[in-house]
Amino acid sequence: MCGIVGYIGRGSAAGIGMAGLKRLEYRGYDSAGIAIAVDGRLEIRKDAGRIGEIDRRLGISKMDGSLAILHTRWSTHGEPSKANAHPHADCTGDIAVVHNGIIENHSSLRELLSKEGHVFRSQTDSEVIAHLVEKFYSGSLEGAVAKALQSVEGAYGIAVVHKNERKIVAARNGSSLLIGVGRGEMMVASDAAAVLERTKRVIYLNDNEMAVVTDSGAVTKNLRNEQIEKHVEEITWNLERIEKKGFRHFMMKEIFEQPESLENAMRGRIGPCEPEGLAVKLSLDIDVGKAERIIIAACGTSWHAGLAGKWLIEGMARVPVEVDYASEFRYRKPLIGKKDLFIAISQSGETADTLAALREARKAGAMTLGIVNVVGSTIAREAGCGIYTHAGPEIGVASTKAFTSQISALCMLALFLRHARGMELDMGIISELKSMPEKVRQALAGNDGIRKIAERFAKSTNFLYLGRGVNFPVALEGALKLKEISYIHAEGYPAAEMKHGPIALIDKDMPVVFIATRGNSYEKILNNMEEVKARKGVIIAVVTVIDSDIERLADHVIKVPETAEMLTPIVNVIPLQLLAYHIADIKGLDPDKPRNLAKSVTVE
Repeated sequence: MCGIVGYIGRGSAAGIGMAGLKRLEYRGYDSAGIAIAVDGRLEIRKDAGRIGEIDRRLGISKMDGSLAILHTRWSTHGEPSKANAHPHADCTGDIAVVHNGIIENHSSLRELLSKEGHVFRSQTDSEVIAHLVEKFYSGSLEGAVAKALQSVEGAYGIAVVHKNERKIVAARNGSSLLIGVGRGEMMVASDAAAVLERTKRVIYLNDNEMAVVTDSGAVTKNLRNEQIEKHVEEITWNLERIEKKGFRHFMMKEIFEQPESLENAMRGRIGPCEPEGLAVKLSLDIDVGKAERIIIAACGTSWHAGLAGKWLIEGMARVPVEVDYASEFRYRKPLIGKKDLFIAISQSGETADTLAALREARKAGAMTLGIVNVVGSTIAREAGCGIYTHAGPEIGVASTKAFTSQISALCMLALFLRHARGMELDMGIISELKSMPEKVRQALAGNDGIRKIAERFAKSTNFLYLGRGVNFPVALEGALKLKEISYIHAEGYPAAEMKHGPIALIDKDMPVVFIATRGNSYEKILNNMEEVKARKGVIIAVVTVIDSDIERLADHVIKVPETAEMLTPIVNVIPLQLLAYHIADIKGLDPDKPRNLAKSVTVE
């Protein structure tokens, strides 16, 4: 989950590299460093802390040199410290490595290398790569890297340099890596955001591929040192889209971008009802209508979107749907076959557990489909077909616009499946889906009132979120957002489950957030609220704008526009995102960089 940047060209490698690295800080921010070629040697500067602080302290941006690799870390093996920060060097200091991923057999490799006389300076798994390259080096850096990686088990995206060779050797297996193709300069990065200031032309590396990057270009090979032809692709979004545009934090900017991201998700896919009744157009290379069962696998926020998708697909297309944690899917020996449709959901398209689950499904012969945001990502390429959400770059670690875009994609898929299975389309749902951007704008208009509620509850230590039906996933998502960025303990439950345990927690100090918009379970939600009120619980209710009944029960009311019940998660999640953001901001926390978290979980 770390960020990697490499630069080779005529410019300032340190200045350009640090600018790119700062755009990747959402991938990891507990330490950072650089290895730069200077006067026939490698100079390494690194430390624990945020990138900007380290840069000011060590003067990295001002270093001379035109070849460098840089790294920002989210720690897995070894605490955040100067010794554990990347880059890591070999015994001689001639070789430096930056690494994203986990080397699963690092302990046995470390033991073997130590017996051969190698001296380790860190607690990280990554350092073994530097010593393996040293072990196999005999004048060819790419040859040594290829041999070293044959001994490695696990996930990696790496960039390696040697003081005597003007090149960067990059390789990947399970962790994203791309090459930026500029004019008289080349870059290596784990994310396109790092190269956009210099170029929009990129080469995406696939698993078990290695690139030898020089001033004049990149040669891509497999680990047997055989050359592979790769196409240069164009990034379609620009740098301006990842700037804050006057917002205090990326998270708030991205919350307010949701009307636009929803419009982008639907653009060209929802049209007028054609003669044959097809109003939803998805370009899929598989006959999804033949699926007898659908399995959705995802992690975190994407898993919550998948739970909402289960309601949408089963309700509209009448196909049974299972929703799995991707991290558990392949360890339970799943029963999956050719009549199943497997859907992998991931904002980044690089989530390690979701990618592993996808590969398991493909191996079993299932039809596969990806719902991802990042074009050219590994899941997007390996799924075979899918739906891009087109939400644009999401920098805030706590995902917001990805959630609503994923639900809109799942709704379009449900409608598409309904048509493919010969059922009449519900034009009312289609009309409501098209109205979602405007209704989200209306929900966002309640921001100031939500800020006042946040001021009241910023010192609370526990929250309970309750919803029913399609809004149970919204309760889970609201609780997750609060946990992620404010560090307040919060749990989401189906409202009816409150009586099976959580009701014991309710007292005058327990805020209970109800998703209580009108729908089939409305009366039951009112009963649940009565139960909380009887135990002196404090109620915050998200309600339909036309509702006046709940005001006698709720201590605080947040109103959202009325819409079809199936689509309420898209508007109902908005105030919960804002509530979490404001509580974190009032507490003086940085919602863009929550502790211990990183944006893309590219390791298991």
